[in-house]
Formats: sequence, structure tokens, C-alpha cells
Amino acid sequence: MKISVSSYSFNQYLKSGKLDLFGAMDKAKEMGFDAIEFIDLPAKDHDEEIALAQKLASYAKEIGLEINAYTVGACMCKATDEEDDKEYERVKGKLDVASALGAKVFRHDAVFALERFRSFDLSLPTIVKNIRRISDYAKTLGITTCIENHGKICQDSDRVERLFNAVNHENFGILMDVGNFACVDENNVMAVSRIAPYAVHVHFKDFNIVPRSENRPEHAFESRACNYLVGTSIGYGDVNTAQCYAILKSIGYDGYLSVEYEGPEDCIEGIKKGFDNIKKYMA
Repeated sequence: MKISVSSYSFNQYLKSGKLDLFGAMDKAKEMGFDAIEFIDLPAKDHDEEIALAQKLASYAKEIGLEINAYTVGACMCKATDEEDDKEYERVKGKLDVASALGAKVFRHDAVFALERFRSFDLSLPTIVKNIRRISDYAKTLGITTCIENHGKICQDSDRVERLFNAVNHENFGILMDVGNFACVDENNVMAVSRIAPYAVHVHFKDFNIVPRSENRPEHAFESRACNYLVGTSIGYGDVNTAQCYAILKSIGYDGYLSVEYEGPEDCIEGIKKGFDNIKKYMA
């Protein structure tokens, strides 16, 4: 396994202007990461996004850092068929950006809101149809597509597994976020053991999980069952990331672990602490 870092982890510095995306690459290289993963690039239109992707790819090559994945927001079940078609065309454009970056993995979301149907299972056939269209196009670019356990509707391990089986596409897998199962109040270790065989990419993150009966902690957000979650460095929370790593190793996963840090402390320190713990797991 190799270690990547998501540009999302640098959000504190990116938003404050302490770093730009090129500086984030420099920092990732300096910290010892093998690669960086980018989320939706900031651009006013598609042409500008492609141009930025090409510049980032060129700079990554210059400093010897791989761009291993591109991650974008999406919804594979909109309110109408016409909106689905518009979303498909938009996500196709994002795949062209991934190609310009040189990324071999592309994550798009499955669904964030029940816009047309009343449940996940009622939405599933439409989600599957649109994912297969995206996966078909990505295959022509040599890019593997995936969805993440993300967004509370398609986040439980049983739903993710059902979706994977229903899509049944050779060019499609799962971006497994070991921390995100806590967002739907699921045992992270059990969920990881279930989904790991389908993973083509992995997000490594950690949370402090605080039961609802206690006072709301500072910087917390709520799980689906209204428990509290606070981001922290990998190995410092309740996700049991060491066991999650052991599960991935046991099934022979050989892709990237991409560090996601979303805690309140300085992001560089938070990223570094998590990176150091992953290195300990690998030792």
C-alpha cells in the first residue's frame, strides 16, 4: 500500500490563503507522501478547470509526486430523467479533468438527496443506470470509477454492497472511507471488513464519537442518529484505524490510503500525526 493525502486535508490553509494547490503539493512531497488526491478544482468553467488540471499535472511530474485520484460531487438520481442526463454530461466533463490530471481513479457521489423516490432502494435502479453510463465513459479514458460511503443515504455498508453488486461493472468499485461509517452510526471495523474486498481506493480518517447524552462538543457535527462526531488525526479517535489497516492488509489491498484530516487543530500538524501513525501500522 502507498500513502496519499487529499487536498481536502489542507482546507484550513487553502481557505486562508496560506497555501494554494501547488503549495499543497509541495507540502505533501515535503511530508513524505507518495501522491496527492484532488477534489473539485476551483474554476469558473470547464476550460479553466482543464487548464488548471494540466498545470497541476505538469507540476506534479516536476516534483515527483503522483496525482492518484480526482474526487467530485455528484448525484446519480436527480428529480427527472432530463436532469439525470444533464448530470451525466457534467460528470463526463469532470472525467476529462481527471484525465488531464493523470488520475487513474475517479470518485463521484451516488446520491445525497431523495429527489425523486422515497427510499434508497426505490432510487437504486436509477442510480445504477447512471453509474454504469459514467463507468462506460471512464473506461475509454483508462480511469476506474467509484462511489464513496458518503452522504448518509448511501453510506451504510449493506447499501454500499448492494449498490456495488447491482452496478456489476468491471470498471467500477468502491472508495471506502474507514471513518465515514460512523456518520451512520455503524461499527467501523465491521463495516470495513464487509466492504474492503470491493475497494479500489481508501480514505483514511478518524473521529471522536460522542454519544448524544453528553454535551455537544466544540466543532462537532451530527451523525444520522444525532450522535456527535469531531474530526481528529488518524489513530487519535474512536474509529480503530489500526484494525482497519489490518483488515485491508489481510485481504491483499494494494492501492492507496488517502489521508483525510478534518479536525479543528492546525491541519499540517493533524495530517502529520495521522501520516506517522499509518507508517507505524505499516512497520
